[in-house]
Amino acid sequence: MARGRKRRFNPSIPEHIDQESLPRGIYWEYGRWYVLEDHPEGGRPRKRTVAYAGARLSELHALVESVRGGVEPGTLDYVLRQFKLSSEYKGLSKDTRDDYDHHGDIACAYVLKNGAKLGTMPVDRMSVPMIQRLVETLATGREAGLRQPALPARPSTANHVLRFLRRLFAWGIRHGHCKTNPATGVRAAKEAGEFHMPEPDAFRAVLKFARQRAKLPLHSKGSVPPYMPAVMLLAYHGRLRGIEVTDLTDAHHHDTGLLCERRKGSLDSITPWNRELRWAWAWLRRYRSVRMEAHRRPVPLKASERRLLVTQTGTRLARSTLKTAWQRLIVAAMGAGVIATEDRFNLHGLKHRGITDTPGTRAVKRDGAGHVNPSMTVRYDHDVPVVTAPKLPRRKRSEA
Repeated sequence: MARGRKRRFNPSIPEHIDQESLPRGIYWEYGRWYVLEDHPEGGRPRKRTVAYAGARLSELHALVESVRGGVEPGTLDYVLRQFKLSSEYKGLSKDTRDDYDHHGDIACAYVLKNGAKLGTMPVDRMSVPMIQRLVETLATGREAGLRQPALPARPSTANHVLRFLRRLFAWGIRHGHCKTNPATGVRAAKEAGEFHMPEPDAFRAVLKFARQRAKLPLHSKGSVPPYMPAVMLLAYHGRLRGIEVTDLTDAHHHDTGLLCERRKGSLDSITPWNRELRWAWAWLRRYRSVRMEAHRRPVPLKASERRLLVTQTGTRLARSTLKTAWQRLIVAAMGAGVIATEDRFNLHGLKHRGITDTPGTRAVKRDGAGHVNPSMTVRYDHDVPVVTAPKLPRRKRSEA
């Protein structure tokens, strides 16, 4: 494809713009950037202003791509694209970016009553009732209609989408991509708060199944990632969330036990070593050594930078990868008849199981879980205490 003639230097273009890097199809005059559009009646192309003197070079490239791709400035699709080009987005962790990408796609793909997608609608034309209907529809589900596809009921997904839209629109206001935040004032959906704690027999059955399938060649039929049995034991004995397991490094190994660093404001604690914890830790270190050596990856000098969980290629195991691997394991276990469908549990349920199985009083369990608020221990501890029945005191003889 011919590139066309080279642009002539224009002294009126703002100094912060590298003129040699300007995208094709955008032009400057009288303090504005514009693109050419076909005239609806077949006349000369019209000039449409898309930005002004303060626009950055990256924004001009994004504007040209949006025009070529049929994305109108100011729409949800457009604001989302601009956000992904921003330094704020690039400064987020990979897990957060993946989470935002997923829930942003859900919002943009949401089909309105007229059959159009929400992503094609200008943000400034959206209203609080519209976003509230979006949240309630995602939370309660929807049957297939004439123009709208069916949606399953997912309250958690609805709230994730709402939180992301609030941040996206707030960013858009700060950077001039929209003027309003229609997600402000929208009420979140009520979540059931299901924890899916496994019964002891179901936990042992899935653990045994994971050990069997982990021995199969990787990517073969019926195989699961070889690190899954060790992950289950770390989550259970350490009373850890899935992401807290992926955060483990060599620095978490102490002579007295496993240092459990917790998120969401919980306190850190050390879980003394037992046979299963030692096995899980040793196995994961051996697996990491083999995978990193096979792919000739350098070993970090600092213990805090040597991640315990790695992928087949020796790179850090992401939370999203672990969640996918867990779903594969549970689906395979149900398909093989190891557990029934109603016995299905999630990885976070192992934290509930571990706290419930911790011997001692609720105060001991609270220390083991690192909870700051006692009400959180009540939520995670499902053990029913055995208490002595009350004894009515005998009446005194003088009262007889």
